[in-house]
Formats: sequence, structure tokens, C-alpha cells
Amino acid sequence: MKPAEPVTLKETRFEAGKTAGVVSALLMLPRKANWLLVFAHGAGAGMRHTFMGQACAMLAAEGIATFRYQFPYMEKGSRRPDLKPILFATVRSAVSAAARMSGGLPLLAGGKSMGGRMTSLASAEEPLEKVQGIVFVGFPLHPAGQPSSDRAAHLHDVMTPMLFLQGTRDTLADLTLLKPVCRKLGSRATLHIVKGADHSFHVLKSSGTTDGEVLRELARTTRTWADSLG
Repeated sequence: MKPAEPVTLKETRFEAGKTAGVVSALLMLPRKANWLLVFAHGAGAGMRHTFMGQACAMLAAEGIATFRYQFPYMEKGSRRPDLKPILFATVRSAVSAAARMSGGLPLLAGGKSMGGRMTSLASAEEPLEKVQGIVFVGFPLHPAGQPSSDRAAHLHDVMTPMLFLQGTRDTLADLTLLKPVCRKLGSRATLHIVKGADHSFHVLKSSGTTDGEVLRELARTTRTWADSLG
């Protein structure tokens, strides 16, 4: 999927932390960018996964640049996520690296599944510098088949506005649990529900909607929400 606006795609690397080493990143910068999203991947697939690339292209079409990056374990080819201190340090380092390359664009941060949750956990410990909003592309509220809202406890310590993009068929986020979580967060939380989408935002052919249309909806929703932040 190619964005409507001409884009610059630049590969770079940055130091993820004192003990984490150097990791890779991709900056996708549309000519008429209004925002930059620091975009972390999910637990099982890196920044070059098809979903990440397609999502970034759709965001670019909406004037949102992206800085997607690898966590150290993925950079090393491992399937086992790093310990939380390393993940948090990587999130902070990615935000700093993105800010240096942003050309002054206002920043958002977040990610797909685990990447979004690690972003909010890092922010709960200490606000991410210059980040105006956090975007969850499928917040992993609980493991599949184990409904619980325990993973959302830290969100009460996140002072940054948050956008939750969630599918109705997401087995990692029971909406009957997530909706009350968002209500308790008040004006800090915005929940956008995508009918028929699973955790990967795939929809069934019988839905009458395509995966591409879903990605476009996610991108447009993100842009509208970001612009509302002021």
C-alpha cells in the first residue's frame, strides 16, 4: 500500500540503552507531515512486518510520519522479549532519536500490541519527553482466554492522552473489560472500536470490509484524534 503523499524512507540506528546495544529504525516522512509517531512493534514480529509497513504507509497518507524501531531481542533475532527495564530504555531512546530527526514535528508514541503497552508502562514510570499522546494499536489487556484487566493498572499513572484502537474480535482485549478501564481514565482515554477486526486487525471476507479499509480507518482515526490534542 503506497501513501498518496510522496515520502522519504530513511534507515537509521540508535543506542537503545547502556546495556541494550544498538538497534535499527525506519523513518517514513511524508512531504506534508503534521505529526511523528514513534511506533514500536509487537512481541512476535519486528518493524519490517507487513502490518507495520502497511500501517505506516496509511499513516503517511494522513500526514503522520513514523519512526518504527526494533527492540534489542528482535534486532538479535531472538523470539524472547527483553526484560522490562531494557524495553523501557529502548522506548525512551527511540523517542529521543525520533525527536532529533523530526524537524520539530509534534510527537506521538505507541505501538502494536506489546509495543504500545511497553510505551505506556515507560510513561507511567516517567512521562516521555515531548510526547503529546500515546497510540495503542490493539492494547493487549490480557492473554488469550484469560480475561483480566490487571495489565491496565498502570494506565492510571499515565498523564498523557491515550488512543485505544481495538477490534471487536480481539481475543487479547475483552471489550467488556476494556470499556470500563477507559471510562475510569476519563478524558485521557479515547476508545475507537473496529467492528469485526481481530488483534491483527484482520477482518473476515464476509464482513464486507477489507483489511486495507481497516488500516485506512485506523490512520484517519489517529490523525483526527491527534489534531484534537491541540
